[in-house]
Amino acid sequence: MSILNSKRRLLGGIFIAGALLASNEAKGTRWWSYIEFLASDKLEGRNTGSEGHRKAAQFVAAQFERDGLKPAGEQGYIQPVKFNTLQLDESKSSLTLERNGKPIPLTLGEDAIIGTRVDPAPSVEAGLVFVGYGLRAPESKYDDFAGLDTKGKIAVYIAGGPSSMPSALAAHYQSAGQRWANLKSAGMVGAIAIQNPHHMDIPWPRTASNRFQMTMSLSAPGMDETAGEQIAVTWNPAHANELFEGSGHTFDELVEIAESGKQLPRFALTPKLKAKTALQRGQVESQNIVAIYPGSDPNLKNEYVVMSAHVDHLGVGKPINGDSIFNGAMDNASGVAAVLTVADHFHDAKVKTKRSVMFVVVTGEEKGLLGSRYYATHPTVPARSIVADINTDMFLPLYPLKLLTVYGLEESTLGDDARAVAQEMGIRVQSDPEPARNVFIRSDQYNFIRQGIPSVKMDFGNEKGSKEQAINKKWLAERYHAPSDDLSQPVDKEAAENFTVLVGKMIERIADTDARPSWKPNSFFRRYAAN
Repeated sequence: MSILNSKRRLLGGIFIAGALLASNEAKGTRWWSYIEFLASDKLEGRNTGSEGHRKAAQFVAAQFERDGLKPAGEQGYIQPVKFNTLQLDESKSSLTLERNGKPIPLTLGEDAIIGTRVDPAPSVEAGLVFVGYGLRAPESKYDDFAGLDTKGKIAVYIAGGPSSMPSALAAHYQSAGQRWANLKSAGMVGAIAIQNPHHMDIPWPRTASNRFQMTMSLSAPGMDETAGEQIAVTWNPAHANELFEGSGHTFDELVEIAESGKQLPRFALTPKLKAKTALQRGQVESQNIVAIYPGSDPNLKNEYVVMSAHVDHLGVGKPINGDSIFNGAMDNASGVAAVLTVADHFHDAKVKTKRSVMFVVVTGEEKGLLGSRYYATHPTVPARSIVADINTDMFLPLYPLKLLTVYGLEESTLGDDARAVAQEMGIRVQSDPEPARNVFIRSDQYNFIRQGIPSVKMDFGNEKGSKEQAINKKWLAERYHAPSDDLSQPVDKEAAENFTVLVGKMIERIADTDARPSWKPNSFFRRYAAN
């Protein structure tokens, strides 16, 4: 990586990070300098639509301008994105189980949470059916609804998928839009999700605390994938037996079956659920930031390899240990810093690629991958011209980079590119080691995939039972979606540098290969390319 000139300048009241670096720059210094701004308290957690987010978008755009990148938004580097906002008024909302005519009031936050990523009906009363994982996948001849009386009922399911189903396919059918499509076709009106305690990223108390975050939906016409869903509830696994009493089953038994890889039973539950909801509504506008590093080939320069990351985080929330700012240093200032570092390298080293490289920094990921969904369906270049997306989201450089996890490794030729570049650097590669966490559909590459574009997400890998896995799990339990994901945490900056070098090399390889990236013949996601 070459060094920026030693002048530091001020643009729009925002210092250009990384512009004052000595010739003996330590590895990862530039990457960390970007995080120091993006995850600073003064940006107040970069919540979608907030002033802190606007400052972050201005900062990213300024870095792109400094690197001489071509603006590729709708207003310079910016693509405005409009959202409708929802916030539950818990003082006027309630959940009640009713069994044998006897009401059992529930405590919101302790027993369960009413989700507002769907627009809940003011009042719902319906019976409950346990539907296993709540999946229907014709490709695997799998149907959790077959033979059940589901019309007018609320589905109760354990998050995850059967071990017999390919992990990427199972993750796809667990996406919000696909899940509601299956519930709707079964005549159901809503759902209750219970996390498998063995695969929870966030402890329940923090999940409960974060329920006060404002949720959003895209205001553009035709973008509501869960229209008609009347209620969506997340249930505390520690209290799940309240649902199963009288069914002849316990939640612990069902989790044990799930962990063993056996088929989950499906059956009617004895209680019905009553829900009342009151909502506060509003609108905000936020920003995607888009820039192009032009290619050199007369024909291929009109095709684009995307490197993406999301800049938004959770903003200001309920204090945890006295701290209310969710800085989002690793989630995902780290990914944006990787984008900026790769862009810097291309500029400084005067890299020449046949195809153009497009840097897409999106908003609204924490609200349900909304900014990337908007960009993928409203691209600022011809949709057919985007050939690949390499997504960087919370890649966690907590230890040296010896093993790379590639989500979507086996789905397209991008997996071959990742293997080739990693091998050159002496880094091993693995596919998703924990498919039950559904990482494949939980970040922005998924929206590019849905448009038929081969895409992957890359992360630091670890092996089962290793000290690296223990470090990773500890971070998720203590810092993921918590104020402690801040600038004070220990980070391996040299490892982060190695990661950005790997991503940059992979993007160069894809951009210089004459053939477009393609889906593997047996990939489920090939169907999107044909649409």
